[in-house]
Amino acid sequence: MELTAGKIAVVTSAAGGIGLALAERFATAGMHVVLADVDEEGLADAAAVVGARGVETLVVPTDVSVEASVQALAAATVERFDRVHVVCNNAGVATQADPWFGPLSAWEWVVGVNLWGVVHGIRAFLPYLVAEGEGHIVNTASIAGILPGLTPSYDATKHAVVALTEDLYTTLTAMGVPVGVSVLCPGWVQTGIMDAERNWPAHLGEPPPQAFASEIVTNHVRRAVAEGMPAATVADLVADAIAAQRFWVFPHPDFVEVAELRWRTIVEGQNPAGLADVPGLPPSEQIAAEVAASLEGLTSD
Repeated sequence: MELTAGKIAVVTSAAGGIGLALAERFATAGMHVVLADVDEEGLADAAAVVGARGVETLVVPTDVSVEASVQALAAATVERFDRVHVVCNNAGVATQADPWFGPLSAWEWVVGVNLWGVVHGIRAFLPYLVAEGEGHIVNTASIAGILPGLTPSYDATKHAVVALTEDLYTTLTAMGVPVGVSVLCPGWVQTGIMDAERNWPAHLGEPPPQAFASEIVTNHVRRAVAEGMPAATVADLVADAIAAQRFWVFPHPDFVEVAELRWRTIVEGQNPAGLADVPGLPPSEQIAAEVAASLEGLTSD
């Protein structure tokens, strides 16, 4: 689908990071943009940036984990613009809580945003895209959607997003529905993902404590994210994928190569060996040694 002036794009988690970059990229093409996020202050700032490009914007505070909130987003979009062409289910969070011994609320939060947010987005907007006779859905997963090893809740939800997006693509293709589908699987990108808990929902109680020794891996990941690909570059790749009707969007081919090595072990029936060396991070042996040293320090205390 061509991204042309006057068409309508909806982007969740649009207050910053990849979401804001997508909104700006669509505005550059002359598209009007609906910006959704739980961060209302950041959302207003983002709308000002996008609107400065000479397009119309609509700000809709939205909690993607809540079906009614996403349905309200869709209704507000159609009420304002009467149609929609591109929907980017982009919201995502990560937690540093212990997945096995920490509170279940950490899982509820991540699954609610990362998985249910995508499900709600598809179900709310797909009828309008079908009625329009053209359109495109972009679901933001992660390279963690094909390569586990970050955190269990994040990996699980991103794998689920890849799977359901592929199912959506094959279903619409088989039915001859003229709505394109893409899944975005980036590696390290300059976003605020490591500070996602700033938006921890009040209804889940207090934010959970970090897992023991998690700061070791977190510090390495923070550096990798800070040195990662600019979000604007990712947005350009997404725009290209929409225009080319391309399903897979892999901004970081080097990560795909690591995933391919894992897939080979699966084909060979090998037991999982843990996370292989990942581009942008120290060797896995170094990280393991740092964690072990931290454990020794705790014991000696």
